[in-house]
Amino acid sequence: MKFEEIDSVLLPGSHYLSGNEAVAEGAIEIMERISLRFKDINGVFIQMEDEIASICSVIGAAWAGAKAMTATSGPGFSLMQEALGYAAFTETPLVIIDIQRAGPGTGQATRVASGDLMQAKWGSHGDYQIIALSPWSVQEMYVNSK
Repeated sequence: MKFEEIDSVLLPGSHYLSGNEAVAEGAIEIMERISLRFKDINGVFIQMEDEIASICSVIGAAWAGAKAMTATSGPGFSLMQEALGYAAFTETPLVIIDIQRAGPGTGQATRVASGDLMQAKWGSHGDYQIIALSPWSVQEMYVNSK
């Protein structure tokens, strides 16, 4: 997604973005760019200590009425699974941008996998349905974010 496209999605309103300093490559650029725009749209960005605190703060922000999101990658997304299941069980709307790495764990250049997609759909405990979008292109990502 181009940064100009991110800008066009951020309309004035109540927005909340959470992340942590150990966030993966790819995810950090999203949070840095969006947080710069937040001053123009009354958004709040809070850097948390880890992925678990990040998703829990997103749940709290959603309960307070904000459009809440966080960004992470494979291993960080694994740490968020219990809270993600809780959010699904309590029907809390939130967005997680998962920057999928090129393989299992922290990624391997010679072994590719798409385990993050399955984890996004069925990763946590509980009987719930989750919406997991996996865009094929930058254009599709832009259209899905509108």
